[in-house]
This record gives sequence, structure tokens and C-alpha cells, in this order.
Amino acid sequence: MMAFWTQLGLLLWKNFTYRRRQTFQLLIEVAWPLFIFFILISVRLSYPPYEQHECHFPNKAMPSAGTLPWIQGIICNANNPCFRYPTPGESPGIVGNFNASIVSRLFSDAKRLLLYSQQDTSVKDVQKVLGKLRKLGSSSGL
Repeated sequence: MMAFWTQLGLLLWKNFTYRRRQTFQLLIEVAWPLFIFFILISVRLSYPPYEQHECHFPNKAMPSAGTLPWIQGIICNANNPCFRYPTPGESPGIVGNFNASIVSRLFSDAKRLLLYSQQDTSVKDVQKVLGKLRKLGSSSGL
């Protein structure tokens, strides 16, 4: 136990002697953290914090939920809005809340058209899909 205190005393003495001989390095080692600290204080004082309401973000499906919900989550929430109140998709077990979106209806019409193309109503389905595409194009300003 005595050797520990002796070694610690010798180490502190060596450190003190080294620092006394290297005054420029000592000044840099003390001044640099203080300089960074004052920069942080000035940034904090220049931009004070502001209160913001709690944010609820729309749900975004992961790729494992399926391709369509994943794409809808990317397209419909591209700007990542912040809502003041809980969104419909925050409930447990809900994968997406885009069932009434244009993309969802377009995919369901295309799926129905492709799966039942042998029936007589396929021409009507094609017309429905083309009508939806025209609406989508006119609403997006293309």
C-alpha cells in the first residue's frame, strides 16, 4: 500500500515538473477547452430554445409490411409533417392508414384488372384505371 502512494506522489511530481517546463503547451491545453466552451455558450445564447408542442408523426410502414404500404408511407409522408394530436396510424396493429388514397385505389384497380382480365368487364376496368390515372395527373399538375 505504501508503494502506491509513493508512486502516485512521484507521478504527480513528474507531471508538475513537465508542465512547468512546457509553458506554451500548458497554455494551449488549458485555453483550447475554454475556447470551445465559450463558443458553445455563445451559440446557446444566440439561439435560445423555443417551446414546441409534442409531435405526432404519421406512421410509415416498413418493407416487411408489404410493398404497397411501404411505398405509400414513403410517398404520402415525404415531407414528414408534425401533428399536434395523435395520428390514426399510431394505434397498435395498424400497418397503414392509406386505404382511401389514390395510390391504393389505383393499385387495387390494376390488381383487379390483371387478375380478371378474361372476363367481359375488362374493358370497363381499363377505362376506370385510365380515368383514375387522368385524375391523378390532373391533381398533381402534370
